[in-house]
Amino acid sequence: MKAIVQTGPRSVETQKRERPVPDDNEVLVQVHTAGLCGSDAHAYKYDGGYEWIPIPRIMGHEYSGRVTAVGADVDGFNEGDKVIEEPIHDCGHCFQCKNGQSHVCQNFSITGMHRDGAYTEYVTVEPQHLHAVPEDVPLRHAAVTEPTSIATRAVLEQSTTTPGDNVLVEGPGPIGVLVAAVADSLGANVIVSGLNQDTEYRLPLLDDLDVETINVQSEDLQARSKEFTDGIGFDIVFDSTGHHTGVETAVDLVRKGGQVVVVGIPNDASEVSLTSVVRGEVEINTSYGSTWQNFEQALRLMERGEIAVDRILDTTYDIDDPTGAFEAFLNSETCKPVFQFAD
Repeated sequence: MKAIVQTGPRSVETQKRERPVPDDNEVLVQVHTAGLCGSDAHAYKYDGGYEWIPIPRIMGHEYSGRVTAVGADVDGFNEGDKVIEEPIHDCGHCFQCKNGQSHVCQNFSITGMHRDGAYTEYVTVEPQHLHAVPEDVPLRHAAVTEPTSIATRAVLEQSTTTPGDNVLVEGPGPIGVLVAAVADSLGANVIVSGLNQDTEYRLPLLDDLDVETINVQSEDLQARSKEFTDGIGFDIVFDSTGHHTGVETAVDLVRKGGQVVVVGIPNDASEVSLTSVVRGEVEINTSYGSTWQNFEQALRLMERGEIAVDRILDTTYDIDDPTGAFEAFLNSETCKPVFQFAD
């Protein structure tokens, strides 16, 4: 079978691998579609914090597929079932897991990093990590369940977003786009900020989704904020930039009594003055990963057609030329590239 394998920093290639055989407590999944995300790009570059990943490694953790074989001890899944995997596996016994916070497990492991991943034709998975995909959700769409679940957690659980709220999403990467889509599905008034590099693909994508955008390198964000919010400031600001200045900008633009939710992991220390935060009673919250419930929420949103997945996915990249997808992603020439392994 074909597999996209990382062989070094900024080096991936398509190789032939043996098809895995499931143990009695596993199922075999034929991968249909697998997505590329920011963490995959960091791993591809072997950025700081990712050097521990053993190489060579089959990459990929966002995917959908069909069950093609079921181990003797497995209940609840049958051959032909459409599924997606929760790629972050918790240990089940640390304090966080026992405290209902398994998404921040102390001993987690990630598909495609700690073990071989989903950029391949077949994978084996223990059934407790799988979700059934609703009949009306195409497998191509289901491949983005994991990043959509991150967005559902950020918007539905970690923020106070309600219909009619004025919401700024900083950063039009995959998570930013999906956060904007989930907030928009609630009836919030959403605007997404980006940079010059985002004007080729990512900001136009959001315009196509009927979400307002601004290039902060060519337009005054403060002035646009006053216009958008009638001078009050944003009710909610989501920082999905992954840049240390994102939180600083969010604090400047959120209204008194509003909320900042940090979704992207800053690349450096932020310098935020807490004086205005305290005096304005601004809440600063964070959102990391997702839970079983967030995956189910993501699938239901897709089932209802609330997320325009077809317009978000970029299917122009081939599994035989994976480097092109990674480099285009890093250059902001695409937003959510996917590799299709089955028809």
